[in-house]
Amino acid sequence: MGGDERAYTSPVQAAPALAHSAVPVPVPATVTGTVTGTAPAGVLTPGAVVHGVPAAAADAAVSASTAARIAASVPEATRRAYAGDWNRFTAWCARAGRTALPASAETLAEYVSALADEGKAPATITRAIAGIRTAHRVSGLVPPDTTAARAVRKAYRGERAAAGLPNQRQAAALAVPHLRRIAAALDTGTAIDLRDRLAVVLGWAMMARRSELAGLDLADIAEAEQGLVVTVRRSKTDQAATGRQVAVPYGSDPLTCPVRALRAWRALLSEHGSASGPLLRRIDRHGTIAGVPGARPSGSGSADGRLSGYAIGKILVRAARRAGLAIDDLSAHSLRAGGATGAYTAGADLVSIGRHGGWRDGSSELLKYIRDVDRWKHNPMHGAGL
Repeated sequence: MGGDERAYTSPVQAAPALAHSAVPVPVPATVTGTVTGTAPAGVLTPGAVVHGVPAAAADAAVSASTAARIAASVPEATRRAYAGDWNRFTAWCARAGRTALPASAETLAEYVSALADEGKAPATITRAIAGIRTAHRVSGLVPPDTTAARAVRKAYRGERAAAGLPNQRQAAALAVPHLRRIAAALDTGTAIDLRDRLAVVLGWAMMARRSELAGLDLADIAEAEQGLVVTVRRSKTDQAATGRQVAVPYGSDPLTCPVRALRAWRALLSEHGSASGPLLRRIDRHGTIAGVPGARPSGSGSADGRLSGYAIGKILVRAARRAGLAIDDLSAHSLRAGGATGAYTAGADLVSIGRHGGWRDGSSELLKYIRDVDRWKHNPMHGAGL
């Protein structure tokens, strides 16, 4: 079809695809094209049609490009999570003989109970409920009432607490001594280890989210006299993409110095003729680096070789295992938590930590990390005479 021609899809027909993209707002029928008839531009007469579509339907429509922008307004990780949640829900409904769209409040409550029986974390259940309600909204349907589902979830949280199970998993903060052990284990000079050491050290120094690390390009990092200036173009708390700059100073230890780690990785990429593109890239088992001229690495991945946030988490776990560290509760978020607690332990104030790591003012997540330090650093029983 030409640029002005339009195709029509009803809200119900569009529901599965829109739910799969996890658009967080109602998106009506997709209609694009030109109006037939002689009415002035922008005016639809009662009999006007858009390639067979009634005028009323055209008024309640968005183009494919608009729908794509609406979908892109949601972080990719959230879209993937919602899509997975919706697929699991529809599969469960098929097995249970229930209707997924529109779902009843009773069906939603039963599904939440089934997730509880599987031992899913309460946060996973909360996200599943949100994903199901989103699928209804983008389909132009009223989301199911969640009163019963929330009651089931509340009871399940009580069951977990009684059994001694945590209701919220928290990533372990990576302490400085452990960071040094990981950096030492990665000090081999191979392409994979140069990349992995940079990912771990820079992520810790930036207090970065894994999505922020994965989204960095070589052009986003500039060297300054005092260290690095890293431009984070978009983050979880900056969906307007206004961006922020993070100053990363030199490290006292060459192995954990983010500036030296970056220089070593850049030098390797330069040897392969690459001076632009993603900062962190896929490398196959033969040492072939994706995204460099002439490279054809094995395996799958994005065309430019950019690592995903998930891959960065795997890098940290793999490196910690090589360093002989326990990997329980270790994830990519451990870099963010470790940088924040390390800075606070060294005397940095909450405001500067929050701005450095891109937390919202008064973030409960940041305060949670600080409480873990404060229970010992500022323990009220110190000096009590015990």
